[in-house]
Amino acid sequence: MQLHNLKPADGATHKTKRIGRGEGSGHGGTATKGTKGQQARTGAKTKIGHEGGQMPIQRRMPKRGFISPNRVDYKIFNLGQLDFLIEKYNITEFTPDILYVNGLINRTDVIKILGNGELKAKMTFKVNAVSAKAKEAIEAAGSKVELV
Repeated sequence: MQLHNLKPADGATHKTKRIGRGEGSGHGGTATKGTKGQQARTGAKTKIGHEGGQMPIQRRMPKRGFISPNRVDYKIFNLGQLDFLIEKYNITEFTPDILYVNGLINRTDVIKILGNGELKAKMTFKVNAVSAKAKEAIEAAGSKVELV
């Protein structure tokens, strides 16, 4: 096998449909566009959601609810989870960078610690938010909390 006799595998390439090139091609006449109407004309484009005059679904459906642009979605860790994570990943300091390296959070996640469970490990926690109950429990265990 040499460069001059390379070719695609059988069935890998197909002839393109040449529409609007006469009746003998099988795609002549209306050029596969059907008959008449907006879509049969040249340069025919319709906007997304256009339903041909029927009231579009986004206008038939009622508006519901409200999404605040100021909402903060925290990645939540409970005190009960922390001992398990610290032991499993050999974490010495609970920071966003270390959690990201271990695949526990994404780069842009905001971390909050909640007070469900108990904490035995002593270490420094650098997080974005912490509940009052969790802060008390962490300090009672001899650990430190720093808000980033």
